[in-house]
Amino acid sequence: MDGISLTIEDGVATITLDRPDAGNAITLPLAHALLAAAIRCETDRTIRCVVLTGRGRLFCAGGDVPLLAGAGAQRPAVLSELIAVLHAAVQRLARMPKPLVTLINGPAAGAGFSLAMLGDVAIACRSAHFTAAYGAIGLTADAGLSWLLPRLVGLRKAQEIILTNRRIKAEEAAAIGLVTRVVEDEKLAEEGATLTRTLADAPVAALGAARALLTDSFDHGLEAQLDRELRSMVAAGAGQESEEGLRALLAKRPANFRSI
Repeated sequence: MDGISLTIEDGVATITLDRPDAGNAITLPLAHALLAAAIRCETDRTIRCVVLTGRGRLFCAGGDVPLLAGAGAQRPAVLSELIAVLHAAVQRLARMPKPLVTLINGPAAGAGFSLAMLGDVAIACRSAHFTAAYGAIGLTADAGLSWLLPRLVGLRKAQEIILTNRRIKAEEAAAIGLVTRVVEDEKLAEEGATLTRTLADAPVAALGAARALLTDSFDHGLEAQLDRELRSMVAAGAGQESEEGLRALLAKRPANFRSI
């Protein structure tokens, strides 16, 4: 796929942004490839966990600046098509009923910042840093940044990060909740492999339902969320995952959710 590589091994799909010489900047072909990879991950029943990472020194530099600079009078049309495709990919990754891990292998800016934060678990290497970047080129946030950032760090902090274009180093990102944790650069792949094995062995349908409950919780009042929790629990209780989990607990053996 153009600008994306997709590998699947032992139930774990790894989507790698693969334009290292261009900082994995997002072009229209890359956005289409990311959407195709996201659809595959959402619909392939053999995939139990998804990883999003980058190749090279950067995680993702955001939109391809030479592409936008060269668009001239066609820039609104170019932006409209590029962002529409990218947003379709973001929606798939955010809503799929499977856990998503982002392994942030280096700096992330603009839409790359948004993609880095999409993970249910976001692990950054120590050399990573994050910049909104849009203000520097007279543009505004996309790929969900204006939705994700206030939910993770609060409105006041999100305002500062987007409006001042301040660089957030990895340690601060972990401290304010942008990422889950920081590891040494050379430990990122190992940490990711350990985590994804755990998630791929877990009850994926239950994790997917929990993912949906958490994502939508800001849009509901307490009573409505309690009702959603009840309905989700009842649906999970009718499934084979709960049957296996309960039997395993009573038998004092590890549950085998992959057999379902």
